[in-house]
Amino acid sequence: MSRPWFRAASMLMTMGALALLTFAGDAATAPSSKAVATFAGGCFWCMEGPFEKLPGVKSVTSGYTGGQKKNPTYEEVSSGGTGHAESVQILYDPSLVTYDQLLEVFWHNIDPLTPNAQFCDHGTQYRSAIYFHDDAQRQAAEASKQKLESSGQLHGKIVTEIVPAATFYPAEEYHQDYYKKNPVRYRFYRFNCGRDQRLKQLWGKEPEH
Repeated sequence: MSRPWFRAASMLMTMGALALLTFAGDAATAPSSKAVATFAGGCFWCMEGPFEKLPGVKSVTSGYTGGQKKNPTYEEVSSGGTGHAESVQILYDPSLVTYDQLLEVFWHNIDPLTPNAQFCDHGTQYRSAIYFHDDAQRQAAEASKQKLESSGQLHGKIVTEIVPAATFYPAEEYHQDYYKKNPVRYRFYRFNCGRDQRLKQLWGKEPEH
């Protein structure tokens, strides 16, 4: 005996189950809260570690930004001919770490008083810069810079740029997490570059790295 009401009810139940499964699948694959921040502070090897230690930071990628040439190589950037700055791009969860906290780490790991150089590395490719991705980041960066200038902690003019984010090109794989892959060479470079000595002079203590 035909039971159209039973078939209709079965179809509704099946459709409901599929909808629940689809919703559950979407919830399982939905991306977690994330945001992007980009900073230039001289040698990108030295900028990865301080940010990677922060809870809420998902990844830190070394790369190049702020220049004219597409897909630049390390050799091209390091020669100073492309306009790029060595930089790091940070993927983070803003519910666990704020942009202001990232700015605090950034300032305390750079020399904001020296234009177109960081420690032993000289040239525009080693300039310090904050690359903001939206107006909220711009306002936060400008406020933090003004607060730092007003504090009198640094004796000199802050020359760190605050500019819109541009295309970011990840550096070659051997540069990623260099401080982990080559700890002896990394420490040798960092010491001979005078980075920690200058940071202690500026901030009163050496940063964690």
